[in-house]
This record gives sequence, C-alpha cells and structure tokens, in this order.
Amino acid sequence: MKKWAAAFAAILLLLSGCSHKEKVKEPVKKEKTVNKAEEKAEEKQGAPYFYPLTGIGSETQTEGRAVAVMINNHPKARPQSGLNKADIVYEVLAEGDITRFLAVFQSEKPANIGPVRSARDYYIDLAKGLNALYIAHGWSEEAKKMLEGNYIDNINGMVYDGTLFKRSSTRKAPHNSYITYENILKGAEQKKYSLEKSPPAFKFLSEEDSKNVTGDKAESVKITYSSGGISDSSFEFDAALGKYKRFSGGEQSVDLDTNEPVLLNNILIMETNHRVIDSVGRRDIDFKSGGKAYLLQMGKVNEVEWANKDGQIIAVKDGKEVPFVPGKTWVNVVPTNPGLEKSVSFNAK
Repeated sequence: MKKWAAAFAAILLLLSGCSHKEKVKEPVKKEKTVNKAEEKAEEKQGAPYFYPLTGIGSETQTEGRAVAVMINNHPKARPQSGLNKADIVYEVLAEGDITRFLAVFQSEKPANIGPVRSARDYYIDLAKGLNALYIAHGWSEEAKKMLEGNYIDNINGMVYDGTLFKRSSTRKAPHNSYITYENILKGAEQKKYSLEKSPPAFKFLSEEDSKNVTGDKAESVKITYSSGGISDSSFEFDAALGKYKRFSGGEQSVDLDTNEPVLLNNILIMETNHRVIDSVGRRDIDFKSGGKAYLLQMGKVNEVEWANKDGQIIAVKDGKEVPFVPGKTWVNVVPTNPGLEKSVSFNAK
C-alpha cells in the first residue's frame, strides 16, 4: 500500500512538472510578438541612413568624405560641369565683381567637374568646416601658404596640370581646366588622403514638415553683385517640382555635359563684411561673425541670421539652428555694403 501511494505521488509530481514547462513557453510567444511590432515601427520611420549635406534618405550607407571644388563662374566658363550634382554650392566674390563657386560633393559623384579655378583663403576655410578634400587650380598668395602648409588636404592643378587635371580644347585658359571624379580618387590615393570621414550633418525638416513651410511669398529672387551684372543671378521656384531653378546672365544653369538643370531646395542669401586687399580686387571676407540672411524654401522666404558653427555655416533664428528642406542648397554671399536690402529683390509670380 505504501509503495502504491509513493508511486502515485511520483506520477502527480511528474504531471505537475510537465504543466509547469508548458506555462514557461507562453512568455516566449509573447516576446516574439513584441519584436515583430518593433520591426514594423522601425519600417515606418523611413530610410535607415541619411546623407549629411542633403538629408536625403538611403537604404545603404551614406558615409564618405566630402570633396569641395573651386569652379569658375566667368561668362566664358558657362555652362559648367558637375554643379547639378553638388550637395551644396557657395557663391562668393573672388575678384572684382566676378563670383566663384565652391561646389561640395558627397551624395553624388559627377563624372566631370569644371572649369576648375584658383583658391582663395576663405573658400579653403569653408571647405575645412565640412572636413572636405579641397580641389583647385591655382592660388592667391595667402591660399598658397595655407595649401603648401598642409592646412587642408588638397589637390591643385598647379602641381597636376596635364595629369590629374585636363585642358579642354573647346575653351581657352584659364577657363578650360577640368578634373574627373575618378582622377580626384586617384589623387587622394597618391597623396594617401583618407576619404572615409563624413562631413558634419546639417539639420533637416521631415518630408511632412517640408510641405508646410511658412513665410512671405517669394517665388522669384534676384541677387545683384554689381552694376555691370556679370555675376548677377536669379532663382525661380517651380511649384510642380518643389524646387528652385537657377539662372545666370538670363540663361538657366544646366550641366554642360548632360544638359541637366541645377535644381535646389534651399537658397541661403547672407551678407558679410568684405574688404578689398589688393589692386586686382581680391578680398578678405568675414565668415566668423554672423549676420543677416534670407532663407528661401518652397517658394517662401524668412529673415534669419547666419552663424559659424565650428566652421560650418548655418541659418539660425532666435538662437536656434533653422533646418533645411531635404535636398540641395545654394548659398549666395553678398557684401554688407550695400547689404541684403539693396543686393536682393523678391518677386511673387
């Protein structure tokens, strides 16, 4: 009898253990359900990666060093090659009343870039603020000291004319120097420059917030640099595209090689102190102190200020960085004298 009771007790204990094991399985099922919900939430957030200078999403890694190229804007250099692929372009007076472009590439890599022109110290500082590899053909005295002193990683046509830099037979010097992106990579490899570190990222609006940008209506804007008008430019907002078209000398800015237009999402027009330093009309330009600016987005304009954030030029309002609309940006820099009010005119279509 005792043996029977002991056996019965063992059976009960075994059944109890099996029941316990079955209960343990339930939390595992719940955990899997939670993980699936988390995965769906992540999918709704959009692309996992974003380009630092455009805010455009990508399914693949967006890391990589920016490349900043000095591009000629003399009428004999138009139309240029590669500008339509630039993430951001800085347009600044170089000498006299002629502007020059610093075109910064990171998200896209054009096959051909140019005409490439000579360096100035303030363009070098703009490139360094974005941790960019700096490309130019020629230099001012101050720029030469900076480049030969290894202030910034650089490739210059004065050293590589005819090798990395090629001359176009359809244009005359100094408006005919070009470099391919492939040769930029070759030059970086030769000089053992790393191309891994990405530039500091700008702040960007979400796609939804970009559709609701507020401000005064300004679908067309003109920037005047001189009475001669050699470097004057204008932008017109295309509502169907949600982007700005650029015009120079009355002609739309397009790529020489592909005829693709320069299309932009942000136009930052800022005034800075300019000081002429020689008889040629070269300048010293203040990119540190901050000042007045206009920011155009989605056919609207807002008065903001510009600031230098660790070498990076940003728009600010009430002490906070103003986000850009995701996409490409063009920065026009005008002298404090005559200033924004006299250099910039807006028109609503």
